[in-house]
This record gives sequence, structure tokens and C-alpha cells, in this order.
Amino acid sequence: MTAFLVVLVIILFGVAIWQMGKIFQLSKGKSDTTSQIANDKDNNLHGWLSLMFVLFVYALAFYSHWKWSNVFLPQSASEHGVDIDQLWLISMVLIFVVGIITQWLLFYFSFKYRGKKTQRATFYADNDKLEFIWTIIPVIVLAGLIIYGLFTWTDIMNFDEDEDTMVIELYAYQFDWRARYGGNDNVLGEANVRLIEGANTLGVDTSDPNAQDDIIVNELHLPVGKKVLFKMRSQDVLHSAYMPHFRAQMNCVPGMITQFAFTPTITTEEMRLDPEVIGKVQRINEIRRANSEKLVANGDEALEPYEFDYMLLCNKICGNNHYNMQMKIVVESEEEYNAWIKEQATLAEALKQ
Repeated sequence: MTAFLVVLVIILFGVAIWQMGKIFQLSKGKSDTTSQIANDKDNNLHGWLSLMFVLFVYALAFYSHWKWSNVFLPQSASEHGVDIDQLWLISMVLIFVVGIITQWLLFYFSFKYRGKKTQRATFYADNDKLEFIWTIIPVIVLAGLIIYGLFTWTDIMNFDEDEDTMVIELYAYQFDWRARYGGNDNVLGEANVRLIEGANTLGVDTSDPNAQDDIIVNELHLPVGKKVLFKMRSQDVLHSAYMPHFRAQMNCVPGMITQFAFTPTITTEEMRLDPEVIGKVQRINEIRRANSEKLVANGDEALEPYEFDYMLLCNKICGNNHYNMQMKIVVESEEEYNAWIKEQATLAEALKQ
């Protein structure tokens, strides 16, 4: 606290000295020439600086894209994700094209029309034609983008639940996930957080006949090509179920059920063979190897090699352990999925243990 007060006093002392300097400067009275008024040399310097700044911004933007484009997500692993990526691409192209043009005009005009003693600015009260152009064009572009986005969102969210749709509950709590399958009848039993007791960590109503064959797991398995409807609950605070490779995200809100549906199209094994994913895995393992060498030198265990997996993450800052809130997702063939689900204990079996 003492150190903070000393620093604060020093800062205030410096401010006082600066203010006193300004007072002494003002007390000298008005002179014929003053540095406060820009001359042609100043205007010329700042005009060239403006031009160089916009070129620097362009170079930085293109360098950043070239340098870090390898951290982009790979191809979408869900049906609707293709539409999401298309909408994102169109938006980014518009933003970059318009941004490049407008930034160039802004800084180029500041250079071209920099102040000169021999030249005076021409005043225009208004120009209806120009105002119409720069108003109606953005309105048309934005309206088209918004309408396109609304149609894309409607197509994604307006899904029909039928007999072939797999129903899975995603249950969020600080700081982990659980998934609950509907079992043989594909119907989830009723649940309420007030019913949480002992091994019944999801608060499933054990008196509900539909709940007896429910299956609760901590690793999510999905059959490829099958539509999945996720019903989401939160036990405590606001969480967000985020599955980036499937372009899916939905908030998990305490006291209510939210839902989102998608159809996975690429198995985990197939995604691991994607050249872009292979490159990402190699780069991650290079970093892990370098860190492992430091850990081993300090007497700690080396990091295990990274292998790609789909992940369910929480995209809300839900507490101090938020970064650990993740669950592995395995997309596999229907035969592999059926074999896995048969090995899982039902809720009734789990409660008997």
C-alpha cells in the first residue's frame, strides 16, 4: 500500500509540474509565431504519415492472415455447418473489401488535401446525390446480408423431430458435462435439479418409466449421418454448449431446456486424416515436445502426444475452472456406435450398484 501511495504522489507531482509549465507559457502572452499552429511542413509530414499508416495497416492485415491462417477451424463436420461457413465467408469478404476501399479513401484524401497556405477548402452545404449513394448502397448490402442470415438461421433452427432423430441431453454444471441418452425407447425421462441425490447426479425422476433405460455417460458418441437433437440443461449458472467443429453453440440456462440439432457428417477417424488437421496436430506436438523437455529437466513428467478429437466446450466464463469444462465427442459408424452403447449401464442398473 505504501508503494502505491508513493507512486501516486510522484504521478500527481508530475502532473502539477506539467500544469505549471502550461501556466508559465500562457503568461508570456501571444507571440507572432507559435508552435501550436500547423504550418505547411507539419501538414506535409502528417499527410505522408497518413499514407504510410494505411499501407502499414494493409501489410499487417495480409501478414496476419498469412501467418495465422493455420489456426482456422478445418472443414465443417455437420450438414448445416457448410451454410454457416458460407455465410461467414461472404460476411468476411464484404468486410475486407469495403474496409480496404474506405480506409484507402480516408487516408489518401487526408494526404491529397493536406493543408497549404496557398489553397483554401471549398465548402459544400450538401450534395443530395452523394448522400443518396453512400446511404442506399450500405442499406441494400446490409439488408441482403441480414435476410440471407435470417434464412440460414431459420433453416438450421426449424427442424422436425421424427422417429429417426436421436435425442440426447447435455447436462452442464461447474465444471463438467454429462450426456444422457434416451435408451431403447429414445425418450428421456423427466428430470429436475431438486431430485439430485447420491448417484443420481442429474436429478432424473427415477419414478418415470421412460427414465429406467436412460444412459448417463461422460463421453459423447454420435453415429455419423444420423440427426441428433440435443436438449440442454444447466445445474447452476449460465453455460454454453460449444461444438466448434460442428458449428454448433447453444446456451444452457438454469431452470429451462434449450435445444439444438445437427447431423454429423465426418467421423473422428476421417477428420484425423484431413491434411489440415494433420498439420495442426504436428504443430501442437512440436510445442508439446519443447515444453516436455523443460518439464523433464525440472523433474516433472513429459506431456503425452496430442491426438485430434472433437470436443464439447463451455463458451461462457462460468467460474475459475471454466477452461477445464470439456467433454470428448466421438463420431463413428452406426455399427461402432451400437457396440459402444450396448456396453453402457442404464440408469436403473447404475443406481443398483
